[in-house]
Amino acid sequence: MQPVVEIASPEAFGLWPVAEVERFSFQPLSGALSPPEVGTAMMGIAAYNDVEPGPDDPPRPADPLGSFLHGLLTLDPLVVSGGLRVTDTSTGVTFLPGCCDGLEDWRDWQRFVDGGRPLWFGHDPVSPVAERFGDTVRLTVDAHLSDSPLIELPVTELRALLVSAERDLADFLASATDWASVHLPDHARHIVPALARVLDLRSPTCAP
Repeated sequence: MQPVVEIASPEAFGLWPVAEVERFSFQPLSGALSPPEVGTAMMGIAAYNDVEPGPDDPPRPADPLGSFLHGLLTLDPLVVSGGLRVTDTSTGVTFLPGCCDGLEDWRDWQRFVDGGRPLWFGHDPVSPVAERFGDTVRLTVDAHLSDSPLIELPVTELRALLVSAERDLADFLASATDWASVHLPDHARHIVPALARVLDLRSPTCAP
């Protein structure tokens, strides 16, 4: 299980260093990322919130960097395309995040484990769903297909995977905090708490 961000930003990006990735691919988040990979993840998160301000929102700054970061620093709630990706290494089946449950909602998995109700992740182009049957969890890649690939695992294993995923998110937040102090020093003190909110984590202390 890996927390991932979908990278849907324009290919030509020059506001900070980023790694080369395929558009609409998923960037895993952890503390093991290189600075360009952290930059890629930050690009994806900021881009998803790069929307035109509403009539009651602060105006968008004129400078390119401030304009691009404006949504990340002002919107509430923040959203980001992505989620938790699960791969069965024995079969190669991968359960991808859907369109209706972004990375900001990753704790829905914890509520699913505790409550047992089906958790639907999207409807277009596929409809992934997580279901619990007693002590077994079934992850169906596309509920629209009668023969959809699926992953089955014990509830106890899923709980352990969620603990690991939360650790990956916390480690990424720590790396992003250091990254922001280097690459976006004028915005770091605001970016870090915004990033903590979208990842549903406690914000670390950001160096001035």
